[in-house]
Amino acid sequence: MCQPQPPMQLPQTAQAAPSVQDTRFWLDKAVCWGQAGGPADAHKDTSVHLSRLKDFLQQLLTHINDTSSTTGTLKRLPLLGQLLGRLCWSPYVTADATGRRLLLQCLWGLYSEHPGNAVERKANQWIRKVLCQLVTEEDDAPAQALMKKMDIPPKDYHLEVLRKMVALLQETIGKSCSSLGDINQRCSCDNILATSEACVPLVTCPEAAPLIGALLQQQVTCVRAALSKDFLDAVSSAYFSQCLSLEEQAVVSLWYHDLSSLEEAVLRLLECALTFSGPIPRKQLEQSLLPKACAQHCSIFLVVNDIFRSILKQAEGAECVKYFIRAFTSCFLGEVQQQQQQQTSVSLKAMFPQSPQSLLLPLLTRPTEMPQQAWRRHLICLSGSLQRLTEEEEDGDDEDDGSTTSGRYHKVFEAWFLLVQCSHWVQVAVQLLVTSEPEDCAPLLWLLTFYHHPTNRGHHRALQLVRCGEAWDHLHSLFLARPLPVDRLHSLVTLLSPQPQPSLCPLLTLNLLVNFAVFLQQSLSASTEIVKMVVDRCGLLDGAQWLLRSLEIRMNEDDRLSSDTERVHLRIQALQNTLSNARSIRPCQEISPHASKEAPLQNIQ
Repeated sequence: MCQPQPPMQLPQTAQAAPSVQDTRFWLDKAVCWGQAGGPADAHKDTSVHLSRLKDFLQQLLTHINDTSSTTGTLKRLPLLGQLLGRLCWSPYVTADATGRRLLLQCLWGLYSEHPGNAVERKANQWIRKVLCQLVTEEDDAPAQALMKKMDIPPKDYHLEVLRKMVALLQETIGKSCSSLGDINQRCSCDNILATSEACVPLVTCPEAAPLIGALLQQQVTCVRAALSKDFLDAVSSAYFSQCLSLEEQAVVSLWYHDLSSLEEAVLRLLECALTFSGPIPRKQLEQSLLPKACAQHCSIFLVVNDIFRSILKQAEGAECVKYFIRAFTSCFLGEVQQQQQQQTSVSLKAMFPQSPQSLLLPLLTRPTEMPQQAWRRHLICLSGSLQRLTEEEEDGDDEDDGSTTSGRYHKVFEAWFLLVQCSHWVQVAVQLLVTSEPEDCAPLLWLLTFYHHPTNRGHHRALQLVRCGEAWDHLHSLFLARPLPVDRLHSLVTLLSPQPQPSLCPLLTLNLLVNFAVFLQQSLSASTEIVKMVVDRCGLLDGAQWLLRSLEIRMNEDDRLSSDTERVHLRIQALQNTLSNARSIRPCQEISPHASKEAPLQNIQ
């Protein structure tokens, strides 16, 4: 039983503001319930007074909402913190839905969005500590003793209180200011920042995940509906460390709200792609949710594209980076197509504002969206448009004093960047070069050279175009002539060696070699012999295997890319087996798709 106490007069329940005497009465009651001799005694006394306690909490909540600051409330009712703290650990108070709701609303009302002094900062810390203690078993010894007396597992009690608190807060934040009927009514968006702050210590609690998701997906209807930076940082850290499970749309909303979290997601995905033994699978890109997020929010795609630009500038020689950007863009465009079917997508011009508009539609059109007979004409038009654009830049560079050079180079870079994003057309060009006559090769060879050597400054594109033509000529003779012309093989190997400088990009020639072996109507044994000899002499084993794997993925994604799909797959498999068996041969040098002048991620922060 409660210890004998002097007679106390029950407080009045009128709408007057609660007094210090009222607070003292209920604090004494809460202490008495905590010291009761057994659960039955506490339950009986709580049941007698619960109705009046709820009236008091309602008065208290009205007073807190009407007072301009937490400091003012605590100055008038100095015992309020002790009272609310003890009531939080009274299971017979929190078990009542109305009592629990009023109690939690009082706590939330005391939380300061922008604490202006030590009192408010201390109050915020205390409220956050209470939330932490609701989901731990060891932080509060008196609470543990009370749970032991009542024969209730503390963790079960704490988690149940937390679940109910989460449900209440979800309902609260779901009411935006646009739903208010009275313009003088307090905007509920004021609670968003405070709620997100209070959720910081709870981000790793599974029970809090619905509330966190609701906060992230809350519609921003006014400037007050902001989320705490600490909350966003904590959620991002918990999500990436796999301590927090979020629904897809909550993850997308996290990236929409938090730039640093979006950057982290992009760099993690790229890191995965660069450490993967082969081209990153499309399924892995889709599971990352980034393409879907980009399709839903134009602003997210613009940020992701800027990150890709920065990476490409520092790792332009790494074919795996180019492949990653192309694969990502392909997944993104697939998601955009689905959004367009639902009539929720923005225009592609808004998605690619810096790209030359004359190239946008031709490059974003996929090869499978037109007849194969139209591919060559389409590529000739693309090559011509790119040539004219680069010639304007290079001719202007010879005439001016350099003051506008950066602007023109930016235009050429954006054209090249778009070509990298849509490099499926480069692969189609390489495929068509296999069956082209010498007089038909010029536009396709120029496109291939521009992809690997986009400018004459530093890349020596004009010289490389000549060497690219020589490589095609050597390969054409190697695969069509019998017996094997040894002089042509020697010339090809010489062309692939580091001397003379500047050397032709090895992966350009290797790409031509692999496509000749796969698509040319030549005996399989002769093709594998040529590939094996070139790979052995030039140390291109990793690069050849990587290109074969990427070609296999491309063919698997759409078998309409070849009119002879079954034969192509058999030849790819045979070449892969041949190169796998050649793994034991030590190359003189190893050139892989990951090779670049600079490590892709080391200089990107």
